Amino acid sequence: MKNHYVICIDNAGYDASLEKKKLYHCIPDAAASRHNQVRIVDESGEDYLYPESLFAVIEIPEALDEVLSKVA
Repeated sequence: MKNHYVICIDNAGYDASLEKKKLYHCIPDAAASRHNQVRIVDESGEDYLYPESLFAVIEIPEALDEVLSKVA
């Protein structure tokens, strides 16, 4: 199963939790998606909900997905 990743494009109001231009692992959450939110593993190492407008979804090559899965 391919993982989902996003890049933070705005951290307004979440300076301590999110870094702009950083790649984050996004955990699928259908309920959050219905409320325009995404579940992200943030700087604390825990997953929290954030407004989806703070992120840009990116597609990564399968080989990189495998490497990131081993690191995370």
